[in-house]
Amino acid sequence: MPPSCRPLVIPLLALGFTLAAGNAGAQQPQQPVRQAVMAFLGQQTSGLPGKVGVTVEGLDPQNQLPPCAELMPFLPPGTRAWGRINVGVRCESPVNWTVYVPAQVSVIGEYLVIARPIRAGQVVSPADLERRTGDLAGEAPNTLTDMTQAVGHNARYTIAAGNPLRADMLRLPQTVRQGQNVKVVGTGSGFTVTNEGRALNAASAGEPVRVRLGNGQVVSGKARTDGTVELDF
Repeated sequence: MPPSCRPLVIPLLALGFTLAAGNAGAQQPQQPVRQAVMAFLGQQTSGLPGKVGVTVEGLDPQNQLPPCAELMPFLPPGTRAWGRINVGVRCESPVNWTVYVPAQVSVIGEYLVIARPIRAGQVVSPADLERRTGDLAGEAPNTLTDMTQAVGHNARYTIAAGNPLRADMLRLPQTVRQGQNVKVVGTGSGFTVTNEGRALNAASAGEPVRVRLGNGQVVSGKARTDGTVELDF
């Protein structure tokens, strides 16, 4: 689960799809599609922090899709269940078609905000921070949510009061060292892949890392606090 992902905007009436033979005049009902997407996003967001809210827009009531007996929701590559997204729904049987349904995933929780101006190089103290409650999906993906993530670290540059505090604003300790053997993790719609490789650069949590795998392939991801690397899809 990047802040929010840029939505893949595809008008439902302009979608290309492959139709098998079906009954003339039959139409895909809206409710099964919406229920399938809601259930899918419920699974995808089960581990997110804060209070998760999911809103799914309905299928176009004037759609010309033949009824489907087997709906398969999925997220397009590079998309996570976060913010404003489009969820793909593929019909597996008895016909073949694909549509994209707009949805909104909100994650209401606390995050850190700068309470007073911080100078470049200044060590951050609890008095420099305050908590704010809002939609985390509307903030940058590396926005900090816990005081322990920030207190005691130096600011990279001057930060004005009122700004949400991001990991890249601070000089955080490295969680990945150059040349270190690291575990690489990638997650997608219904799958998880793991591998191992050697880090080509050092990084703090949330910063980009390039990793050379055992087969020589170089992949890119972001360092986690536990020293693993999360792949970018």
